[in-house]
Amino acid sequence: MMKISEEESEREECGPLLTECESAPPAKQRKTLEFEDVYLRNIPSAEAYEKSFMHRNTITHVIATKTDFIITASTDGHVKFWKKLHNEGIEFVKHFRCHQNAITHMAVNSNGTLLCTISTDKSLKIFDVANFDMINMMRFAYIPATCCFVHAAADPIAAVAVSASDSPSIFIYDTRGTNEPIHELKLHYKEVQLIEYNYLYDSAISADSESILELWSGPRHDYQFPKHAVGWDFKIDTDLYEFAKAKVKLLCLTFTPDGKEFVTYATDRLLRFFKFETGKIFKVIDESVKNYLEATDRYGLSTMDYNRRIALEKDIQQNFDTLSLIKVLYDESGNFILIPTLVGIKVINVKTNRCIRIIGKTENLRFLNIALCRAVPAAAVEKAGTSSSITMEMEASENPILKRAEPDPMLIATAYKKYRFYIFTNQEPYTSGKENERDVFNEKPRQEDLTTEMDEKDSSKSLNESCIIHTSFGDIQCELYPKLCPKAVENFCTLAKRGYYNMHIFHRVIKSFIIQTGDPTGSGSGGESIWGSDFEDEFHPSLKHDRPYMLSMANCGPNTNGSQFFITVVPASHLDGKHTIFGRVTKGMEIVQNINQVKTNPKNNKPFDEIRILSISLQTLKWDSSNRYFEPGIAWDEFSETSKTLNAVNGKRVGNVSENDKQAICCFCKIFKKSECNSTRRLISVEGRRKSRSIRLCDVVASELPK
Repeated sequence: MMKISEEESEREECGPLLTECESAPPAKQRKTLEFEDVYLRNIPSAEAYEKSFMHRNTITHVIATKTDFIITASTDGHVKFWKKLHNEGIEFVKHFRCHQNAITHMAVNSNGTLLCTISTDKSLKIFDVANFDMINMMRFAYIPATCCFVHAAADPIAAVAVSASDSPSIFIYDTRGTNEPIHELKLHYKEVQLIEYNYLYDSAISADSESILELWSGPRHDYQFPKHAVGWDFKIDTDLYEFAKAKVKLLCLTFTPDGKEFVTYATDRLLRFFKFETGKIFKVIDESVKNYLEATDRYGLSTMDYNRRIALEKDIQQNFDTLSLIKVLYDESGNFILIPTLVGIKVINVKTNRCIRIIGKTENLRFLNIALCRAVPAAAVEKAGTSSSITMEMEASENPILKRAEPDPMLIATAYKKYRFYIFTNQEPYTSGKENERDVFNEKPRQEDLTTEMDEKDSSKSLNESCIIHTSFGDIQCELYPKLCPKAVENFCTLAKRGYYNMHIFHRVIKSFIIQTGDPTGSGSGGESIWGSDFEDEFHPSLKHDRPYMLSMANCGPNTNGSQFFITVVPASHLDGKHTIFGRVTKGMEIVQNINQVKTNPKNNKPFDEIRILSISLQTLKWDSSNRYFEPGIAWDEFSETSKTLNAVNGKRVGNVSENDKQAICCFCKIFKKSECNSTRRLISVEGRRKSRSIRLCDVVASELPK
């Protein structure tokens, strides 16, 4: 998948061989990185996110500082401070409603003590991170486009550079000063959209809307061209015109921790690696949509899921504001880069040119902005009794004292059109055996959300807990999960009551995988929910595709559930977190297997001979809120071996029961709790009246019901 162009890889070994032989020369030895496993300990390894927290609106920016603070910002102008606790997750610190409009950019200085935010409301706010307090506010006559701190830790003036969205000027302000700039730079001919500062070399790189890059120094060198840092005088001797020649816009620029290299990410989705001193490109990695379309490796994703992600990526490609939120990061060692892609957050070894791992591949999210927290904060190192400098040999050793400062990697990520930010660690979610607590509701629900939730709670009491799917091949009995997936079950049951699924065909049958139905058109692209639009996914930690015969919703992407559903015939764990499980087959597994074995069209997986749903019967009646009388339906065989009599829990004969009555009686077989039935020995009698070949509720009479 990853196409790489590098000067080193193009240079084959030349010169005479030490010995000549008739056999073929040995294969070129694969590049390796010493202590790679040790470096990777500082990057999360879990496949799924462990926790997520909310804002009131879509989160666009996230920053992790060297002082172990995490700052998140959303489109409503709100900023939240969080504190990373070593091996204890994060905790909320403070909430600022600092801008009236959307926050367009957020930056932190080199030592993580100051934060600045800008917005379309023509204002800039300065925050003291350690004390989580706003210390200054500036008002501009222009709308700021981007901002960046351009000072080192020892500089007397904490300077911040701000560009205007309607002019090519860059204004330098004192963060503790007034609204008047202390310096103005006029290096560009178009408005500046990106500024990044290399504090180790006191040099900044700015890029305008025409992708022209300019270099200038910080306050220590009076904002002049950084001759002290680079080895060239004219840009024609560098590759800095590459973006203008390719007619692409620069989205992101990130320096390595040692400041000697930087990587760029542009609208053509190419990662270009530069040497800072020479300005030359030495590596290019292709992450374009075209590259994914032509790839044979689908990263273990299903064809439907892979195509859905590509379709979403094409939509994102058309939106520059969304593209500009994508951020590329280096790890602390500078040996790895992390980049959000359509298949997850890739961790690429820049020394060996290999993708080491993909974080969040199983999540149904398109990650955009990311921040990597320090794995071993300075405080943990001091507690371990070690110096601030730990060598790779010390990291790789088994010294128990050093183990006290065990790495606690944490990656924070925002996602496309999501109100949450997601935390990746080494801890897989749900391993503690608790309920689903990874999506924390730390914000007060909006009124419309609260109303919907109340409606869902009320409706879940009347939802069915089992059903029988009558097909032309036979009956398939399923249990449903209304308490875990109320919306999916409500949608399924309501459609079944309306007769919506009657005569639908199984339009998609993939051997040793699934059988799918629920599309009235039979094409695989039709069907809608009872609400007339798609509804959201409902994932629960206790429901997984780790065994066959799971009943799940089919979709075209995140939160696109309609009427189609499928039944798996084998374990399919790769579907977890992508498709809502709302039931499981309890009887009729052989029917599912028989349907799965029919001959199908290899082009569209549609059976040659139509297999239809005749009808769907719903079981389990609405029960009392105290759950005293009515409980979920129970199998008929548990109470009677014959088709003529029903032996109730108390062992009493209650009358003749025909085959057609079984379904209704099963709903009442636990009308009393077992302990109560054994003590009272009350009887359940069944009258023979029927309507539409099934016993009505009024036809089942329980004598002397407990009060």
